[in-house]
Amino acid sequence: MLVDDKIYLGTSTRPEYLALKYANRHGLVTGATGTGKTVSLQIMAEGFSRAGVPVFCADVKGDLSGIGAMGEPKGLLIKRAKDIGFDDYANDRFPTIFWDLFGRQGHPIRTTISEMGPLLLSRMLSLNDTQEGVLNVAFKLADDEGLLLLDLKDLRALLVEVEQRSDEISATYGNVATATIGAIQRALLVLEQQGGENFFGERALEIADLMRTDRDGRGYVSVLAADELMRAPRLYATFLLWLLSELFEELPEVGDPEKPKLVFFFDEAHLLFEDAPKVLIDKVEQVVKLVRSKGVGVYFVTQNPADVPDSVLAQLSNRVQHALRAYTPREQKAVRVAAETFRPNPAFSTEEAITQLGTGEALVSVLEEKGIPSIVGRTMMRPPSSRLGPILPEERRSLIANSPVAGLYDSPVDRDSAFEVLTGKARRRQEEETRRRLEDERLRTERATYRDAPRRSTRQTPVEAAVTSFTRSVASRLGSALVRGILGSLKRGR
Repeated sequence: MLVDDKIYLGTSTRPEYLALKYANRHGLVTGATGTGKTVSLQIMAEGFSRAGVPVFCADVKGDLSGIGAMGEPKGLLIKRAKDIGFDDYANDRFPTIFWDLFGRQGHPIRTTISEMGPLLLSRMLSLNDTQEGVLNVAFKLADDEGLLLLDLKDLRALLVEVEQRSDEISATYGNVATATIGAIQRALLVLEQQGGENFFGERALEIADLMRTDRDGRGYVSVLAADELMRAPRLYATFLLWLLSELFEELPEVGDPEKPKLVFFFDEAHLLFEDAPKVLIDKVEQVVKLVRSKGVGVYFVTQNPADVPDSVLAQLSNRVQHALRAYTPREQKAVRVAAETFRPNPAFSTEEAITQLGTGEALVSVLEEKGIPSIVGRTMMRPPSSRLGPILPEERRSLIANSPVAGLYDSPVDRDSAFEVLTGKARRRQEEETRRRLEDERLRTERATYRDAPRRSTRQTPVEAAVTSFTRSVASRLGSALVRGILGSLKRGR
C-alpha cells in the first residue's frame, strides 16, 4: 500500500492515494464534529513526513500531539487495517516540534509589530475603517522616522507620540482624532489580556525552522498548541494568516516540484473568513493562489465547504469529506453544496452518501494524471501509525527539550526600539521644558529683585501655567504607557 510518490489515505473500491506532485494544489478536509477530521489530518501529516515533506498544523483539541509518539497496537486499528487490506500497517512515530504562542506547551512563536503590518494587526484588533486608517498613519510615521516596532509597548508609545503630534501629523498624513487613538489603545489592552503580548517581540520566528527534516530524511511536523489559543479566535486566525503570508513572502519560486516544500494545515478555517472584510478575503485568495508556486500546499480543515469563500474554495483541488448532518433546510443545502464540489460517481449518490458516512469514513477525490480530479470514492480511511490521542505531559516536555530548536526561541530578547527612542525623546522634551521654566523663573526673580519686594509674585502667568500643564500631560500619558509596557515585558520574560 505504501509507495514513494504518493500518500495512502484509505480504500474505497480501490486504494486512494494523494499524489505528492499534486499536493501543492491545496486541499480541503471537512465534516461535522466527531466524524474523523482530526484523524484524517494526522494520517496525511504522517504521509507527508514519511515522504520528507515538513508539515505545520494547529492542534485545536490536543489530539494531534500523538503524532510524535509511537503508536499502540490497538485492536480497533488493527482490524481497520485488515479490513481495508493495509498490509504495510505498523506502529511508528514522526519527528515533531511543538510550538505555543504562550510558551507553555511548546517553543514560543513570536513576530514583530512591524512584520505583522497594519492590515493584519487591524484584523486582529477588530478595528473599523477609521481606526485602521489611523493605524496606517502610525506605521507610516514609524517608517519615515526609522522607529522600530517590535512589541506592544513600542506600538503604545508610538500611538502616544501620534496623539501628541496630532496637529502636525494630520497636516502631513491625514486627520488623526484623539478619540480614535483611544479606541486603538483599548483594543490593544484587550489583545494583551488575551495573551497577545506573548506573540509580539523577538526572537522572531525563522520560516526555515518550520522546514526541517531529520537525519532519516523525514519531514518535521510542527504542531501548534491551539487549545488555549482558541479562546481568542481572532488572534488564532490572524496568526495563521500571517504565517501563511510569511511563507509566501520569504520562499523562492519553485514552480511545481515533485513534492511540496511544506504543507500547511489551517484547522478551524471558518474563523479566518467570519466577518472578514472583502480586502482581507481578496488577500487570502491571492496568497493561496500564488503560494503554490513556492512549493507550499495549503489544506483548510473546517466543518463545511460553505465555510470557505467560493473564490478560495475553487483553488482547493484535493478533497476529503466526512459526514455532515442534514436535519434542517440550511443543513440540507450545505450537503448539496458539498456534493456539488465532487466529480460524481455513478455507483452512488454523493449527496446521500455524505449524510450516511460512518466515523472514519470519507468521500475522497484527489488530482490524478494531468491534474484531473478523480471520481469521488466512498473511502474507509486508514488508521494512523502514530499514537491516536494526546501524549503525556512528560513526553511533551522531553520532545521540547530535545527538539532541534531548543534554546533558540525560549527566552525573549528586548533590544532598543520605538519604546526606548520615544521614551528618551519625551524625557528630553520634559527636561528641556523644565529647564526653560526654571530659567524663566530665575529671570523673573532677578527682575523682581530690583522692584518693590512686597509687590513681588511667584505666581505663574497663564502662558506659563499652560506650558507646565502640557508638560505634565505628556509625562503622564507616556509614563502611563511605560508602566504598562514594562509590566508586559517583565511578564513575558518570566
